[in-house]
Amino acid sequence: MTQSASTPTKSLAGTGLLAALAASLCCITPLLAIVGGLGGVASTFSWLEPLRPYLIALTVGVLGFGWYQQLRPAPVAADDCGCPVPAKPSLMQSRGFLASVTVLAGLLLAFPYYSARFYPSSAPKPVAATSVAPVWQTSAYRIGGMTCEACARHVEHDVQQLPGVQSVRVSYDQGTAQVRFNPAVTPAAQVEKAINGTGYSVLNPTPSR
Repeated sequence: MTQSASTPTKSLAGTGLLAALAASLCCITPLLAIVGGLGGVASTFSWLEPLRPYLIALTVGVLGFGWYQQLRPAPVAADDCGCPVPAKPSLMQSRGFLASVTVLAGLLLAFPYYSARFYPSSAPKPVAATSVAPVWQTSAYRIGGMTCEACARHVEHDVQQLPGVQSVRVSYDQGTAQVRFNPAVTPAAQVEKAINGTGYSVLNPTPSR
């Protein structure tokens, strides 16, 4: 009896957790790309973004059914004398385990809404004093492939590393980036290369001369 009850609980919890992870994977990989220095993998799972509502529904449905299984009255086993024997659920079949999985799934599902907090702020770089004043250029780029705020912070982080870039502002809602840079130090082509290197793409590249 314990064996048959435990297996559904573990499988439901595992399925719900995997669905929650898949629902937010497109926003988790940009952060992992920065930590691991693998910028090009950031958009690997962007194809999952259109499936996010269905994966959320699957997570809620599976875990909801798991809680239904947990909260409904359990059948009482009997020994050879016919006396009731209270069931002793294993750890994997306990409510505490399912509650932990539910909380973790909720954090995964909500990750796109708080992921930007894990990225360092991209404050404008101070301008070093030189005999020749730099000639700054501000370019606006349309960026394709971003699926959440984490993607925007990823682009900001990588472009800000370029030596000639003073400031970067990326908007996920508008799908745009405003970059202020010194073309004598970092040409526009290098800025675009840095954006494309994150795994996303510049939709309005500068015409080559």
